[in-house]
This record gives sequence, C-alpha cells and structure tokens, in this order.
Amino acid sequence: MIPSRMHQFLHDTLPESVWKNRLIKAGPLRFLEFGPLDIDRLQRLGIKVDRLGPRLTSCMWNEDSPVEIGGFLVVDNLAMGQPSMGGTRMLPDITPDIIHNLARGMTLKNAAADLPFGGGKSGIVRPENLSKTDRHEVIKGFGLLLKRYKEIYIPGPDVGTNDADMKTFAMENGLNNVVSKPADMGGNRIDELGGAANGVVVATKALLEHLPKLKQLPQFKDMIIPKPSDLDILIQGFGAVGAHVARIFHDYDPENCPVIKGISDENGYLLNTGGLPWKDLFDMWKEFGAVTQKYFHDRILHKDGAESTQTFFSNSSNNLLTESAFCLVPASPVFNYLDVDASTNPSMTTERMGKWQIIVEGANTYSPNPARKAERRRMERHVYRDKGVLIATDYLVNSGGVIYAAHERIIPTPDHLLIPKNLLGNPAAIEGWLEKNQEDFAMLAETRRKAAVEKLETVIRRNMEELIDGLCKDADSLPCEIAEKISVQRIASMEKSRTARDIMEEAPTIGLDKSVTDAAQLLVDAHVPIVNVVSKKGKLIGIVTNWDITKAMASKLPMDSPLTKIMTADVITNYPDATIIDCIRKLENHEISAMPIVEDDKVVGVISGDILAKRTLYRLLQTMT
Repeated sequence: MIPSRMHQFLHDTLPESVWKNRLIKAGPLRFLEFGPLDIDRLQRLGIKVDRLGPRLTSCMWNEDSPVEIGGFLVVDNLAMGQPSMGGTRMLPDITPDIIHNLARGMTLKNAAADLPFGGGKSGIVRPENLSKTDRHEVIKGFGLLLKRYKEIYIPGPDVGTNDADMKTFAMENGLNNVVSKPADMGGNRIDELGGAANGVVVATKALLEHLPKLKQLPQFKDMIIPKPSDLDILIQGFGAVGAHVARIFHDYDPENCPVIKGISDENGYLLNTGGLPWKDLFDMWKEFGAVTQKYFHDRILHKDGAESTQTFFSNSSNNLLTESAFCLVPASPVFNYLDVDASTNPSMTTERMGKWQIIVEGANTYSPNPARKAERRRMERHVYRDKGVLIATDYLVNSGGVIYAAHERIIPTPDHLLIPKNLLGNPAAIEGWLEKNQEDFAMLAETRRKAAVEKLETVIRRNMEELIDGLCKDADSLPCEIAEKISVQRIASMEKSRTARDIMEEAPTIGLDKSVTDAAQLLVDAHVPIVNVVSKKGKLIGIVTNWDITKAMASKLPMDSPLTKIMTADVITNYPDATIIDCIRKLENHEISAMPIVEDDKVVGVISGDILAKRTLYRLLQTMT
C-alpha cells in the first residue's frame, strides 16, 4: 500500500488524470515519472525546472506490501557522467521538492569534486511506529523500487539510513548498484570512516593557508589568522559528520589539533573555552548517540575539579551559535542555520550570532528554490560583507563522503567478487559467499580508501583556493555565487565535450518507393519528428517531417503519392562526433526542429529539440552558443 503521507501529498498536488495516464505498473510496483518537459506537473510537486534540471522525477511505491513502502527519486542531471550518485534519506516528511533540493546539491557537489557522476537523491517516506523487522522490509522493498533506475542512479546512505542499509540494497540489486557498502563488500563505508567530515577538516586546513589573500578586501583587512594549534572551533550537530570532524582533526595532525570549544546536538550544547575532551565525547556518541546532556549529567554535574567549573551546558541547542570562535562548523541537517530574518525560523539570527571568522559548512545547506536562494544571498550579504565572515559553501567542502563512495565505482569490483546472480535476494547465501571472499574484499576496500583520501585532499584543497581567489578577483560576489560558478563551469565544460553520438536517438528510415501514407504511419508509430528517406543502398536522399504531411493534407495531395512529392531533398545534417553546441547552433540557425546524424552517407541517428531538452542541459548550453 502507498504510504499514507505520500498518498495524501500526491492526491493533493496532482490531478486524477495524471494518475490515470502516467502510472506505470510493474507487478505490485508503481511509478509516476516526470521529465524536464513536464514543467507544470513538476511545479505542482514543488519543483522548478531550470537550466540544470531535473532530468527525472519519480514517485514510487509498492501497492501490495503489508508495510508501507514508497518514496521519491530525483535524478537532477547526468552532465558529469552516468549514473547519478546520491544518498537515500528516510524521514516521515519526505517530499519531492526536498529530494530535488538534495539532488541539486549532489549535482554541484559531484562537479565540485570532479567526479564522473551526475547528481541524484532518493527519499523513503518513513512509516510511523516502524519496528526493526518492518524497517528491514522497508529498506529491502525500496531497493527493489530503485532497481528500475540502476542505469541512472546509485544510492548511498543519508539521514535515516546507514552503511548496513546499503548492504541490504546490494543484496537485492548487486554490488555495483550501491555505494558506501561495509568493508566485507569492499566498500568505503562513509558512516564508519567519516568521509564528509574528512572534507571539512581538509577544507579548514586549506583555508588557513589561503586566508591571507582575503586581507585585500576591506572587511578582512584586520583579520588575525591563528596557528592551526590555536584554532578554536564550534560544531553545530555532533553526529555522523560533526563527531567525526572532531576525531579527524586530531588524527590528521595530532601535533596541531585545534581546540573543540563547543558542540551541540538535539538535547543542548556544551562549551569549554579551554577545549572539550573530544575523544570521550566521540566514544560516548558512538555508544549512545546524543551526548551533550548525558555527558554533563554523568561527568560534570556531580563532580569536582577544573572541568566541572569550566564546562557549561545549556538545553537550548541553537544558542551554541551565540558563542564565539574562529571557526563554526554547521554539521546539523538544517538548511537554514543562519538568517537575517527570524520569520524563516533559522537556528540563529545574524544579530545574535557569535563572532566568527570562517564558517565551514559540513551540513547540506544548498537549495535551488528561488526563494531560498534569495534568503541565502541576503544572509551572506550581511555575514560575509558586513561582518567579515568567510563562508565555505557546503558542496565545495563536504564532498568527502561522495568521493569515498565514488571510488567504489571508479575502482571497479573485479568480476570474481561480484555476487553471483543466482544468490541475489538470498541474504543467508550471500553472507556465506562474502565470508569465503573476505580477504579479497578487505584488500579491495583498503585500495579504494587510500585512493579516495588522495582524491579528497587534492580536490577540496583546490576548491578552497578557487573560492578565495574568486572572491578576491570579484569583490562584489558572494561566496555562494563563486561556489556555484565553480561547479557550473565544470558541468558546462563536461557538457560541451559531449557529442551527438552521446545523446542521439534511433532514426527510422523509409525507402524512396514508399508512399505518403507509409511515411505518415511511420511518424506516428515511431513518435519522431522526422523520417529519413534512403536509397536501396541506405544512402540518405531526403527527409519527411510532420509539417510535410500536414502540408500534403492541406493541399489535398493523394496520400498514395510518392515521397518525392513531399520530401525535402536538401537536408541539414550533422555527424556523430559533432559537439552538442554545434547541433544546437545548426537547429537554431536553420530554424528546424530535428536533423539526421549521418556517418559515411548512412543515417545513424537523429537529434531534435526534444532530445536536447531531455538528454542535455539545453538551457545551460544555449547560453554558450
């Protein structure tokens, strides 16, 4: 059955006609799919189509399961490569626009990380009162729904899911169709290793090296940059990212470990100007989850000594952001951690925020929603320009997780370590098979981990340098604008390098001896804008379009007339290795909607405006023609 929240949302937003006409059935599985040309329908779902995407939006559920299994998938675009990659979030209030926001973040993050994968994200609408047994069934069932999209989307963990859930996906769909698997599957286990946190640490270290450049800007002229060992940090959200930030700062450079001055979680915040005991807090987090209240109650409240008098606890988590430190790391899954306007319910308003010099965003804060982008710019104008606080944008910083995950595909699983097809869906049999191959999987996991760490160090350091250089070069720009420019330029560069061969569709052909009726029937059956007329040897000699058929009917030409009466013999064509931009130029310059792609005088495909809109970042490319 469709999850009740999801059912109510879809019926409130989509007309009944959409359900009847668009519903795809595959046994008990149900799919409602929308592409980039479904602008009005996507807008009803809260998604605004723009120059980057989305490429595909799917609402999906299992009709027959006794447990509610359903959710959404958004593949934002595939410009950097196919498939897309992004986590599976599981929360009660998941909606398509939330997943689209996250998918867009993955588009920019994968581009910023220079990874050959597009941006995507999926979300499970979490049923209420979910038992442990039912939770496993939900994860397993959602994996089966995702199987339909395995060529264009690979899931990983996100809020509400973990590496163990990815193992469940892999047991259903195969090792190559999921990332962040446990080590016994050769995975780079983002949760365990703290991939996103590693990116935050590397970014912070790199920023300290490049910050002196910012002193040429008036708001930073008096900035005092501390030595790494004197750096003090506030971590908003001591969880999967924040806790690992504290650990990795120490592991990265034990001799120059910064002071973790304050942390917060759902129960409150802790502050100690001399530094909190990150190791004790990290171990407690691994065992209990939320730590602030428990740590204060168990270790501070009834104890004597210096720590008990120097450590402060408040049950108001958000008030951590009123405290001051050189660096703030927002690592809580909150989009709006800071704003000028209290009406947007930020974690903190800018008038009450503490004094910081840099914000290094560990949480996902980006949104393509125009209203939210306007909120972000408003916040940055006040924080960056007026207060002189550098903001390192989330997707330039926290891409460590996806870099780790991507190396499970970049370094492919050897054939002998792929789960035998006859075992898929049989967890007990797979566990036995994994145990037999545990040494090979351990070696594969370590190879992938080392490669990911090297890539992360290189690309995130480059991102920080490009961010600061961009701000120095254009003093009027905001950090969010420079960050988006960095990612979009990489996407555009990749998209410009694609060719007609990458996106063309099959082109129907017809012999010169056929009639107008035959051409009309082929146009209808093939759902294409042109039919290619070819000689007996397959050479292109003309085309027939929908417009040609319409003119023939308007002039009352007999429908059994030969094609020579209506076809266009002077055909505009292109070749398979022509760039997509060249194809756009030809279509627009000659004012045609489609053209054949020809190689050695033979038709090998067709390019049309619709194909460009569906398979490319057409709006982005048009700005480059």
